[in-house]
Amino acid sequence: MATMNAIPAKSSPSLRASTTTTPSNSLQPPITLSLFSCISTRHSLSLTAAAGTSIRSTRRLKPRSLCIVSALKKLSEVDSVSLLADSVDVAGKLTPDAGVYAVYDPNGELQFIGLSRNVAASVESHRKKVPELCSSVKVGIVDNPDRESLTQAWKSWLEEHIAATGKIPPGNETGNTTWFKPPPKKKADLRLTPGRHVQLTVPLEELIDKLVKENKVVAFIKGSRSAPLCGFSQRVIGILESVGVDYESVDVLDEEYNYGLRETLKRYSNWPTFPQIFVNGELVGGCDILTSMYENGELANLFKN
Repeated sequence: MATMNAIPAKSSPSLRASTTTTPSNSLQPPITLSLFSCISTRHSLSLTAAAGTSIRSTRRLKPRSLCIVSALKKLSEVDSVSLLADSVDVAGKLTPDAGVYAVYDPNGELQFIGLSRNVAASVESHRKKVPELCSSVKVGIVDNPDRESLTQAWKSWLEEHIAATGKIPPGNETGNTTWFKPPPKKKADLRLTPGRHVQLTVPLEELIDKLVKENKVVAFIKGSRSAPLCGFSQRVIGILESVGVDYESVDVLDEEYNYGLRETLKRYSNWPTFPQIFVNGELVGGCDILTSMYENGELANLFKN
């Protein structure tokens, strides 16, 4: 008898902050924000009999992300923007650019420091989710940002706050999900058989027929939904995810639990390539057809039926 097992996906991202103090080489007072200096210069003197005294300068260039963070104002130096009015136009008051932001409650207590590719959108999302904690916000824009630059900017503000207060903002504490949605767990891909060396009591074609008729949407792809192994399969998964439809996925390259599926499915559907998408028991087509239906709006209507 055929069985279908689920394989859970795991992820455990981590981020570690560290503090570095670099002296300034300008005429201004030293800055104590971490990772601030763009260029560190060493000067050394060497004496030679023929040339007398010569000065040799050695310059070490720092990564671009450190230079960008050096231009970011300290958290304490940034003016706050009020978010108290219910009708406040966040999009009009804040920038849609990438950067870091710090949210304060009505008592002036810092609740959360975040980073975003669109600061205005992120702050508006927080204001809708936890309006009682969003009284004002401070924003720092990171020019020409990459992931490293944004992370370094975020760390510099967080370290400054910790140095001043001795504590982490509540929203940044480990395990706190008030300020962001934990990534949704992706469904596991289905397995049509209990294993390659297990004798099936039901023909594989009947298992395929049962699967596509008992599930609204089924995508037969190369690889898993979390790690597609071809561009067409990746495109199909992206479309199904963006539409938000509940669907099942089957890896046709899984020779252990879906042995013989590729050739059997080709005969069943009379379709020679993969991926293959079935809706309500009927073959819709492959990547090209699904993409066309998605772009002209037909796909959304199909899933509503």
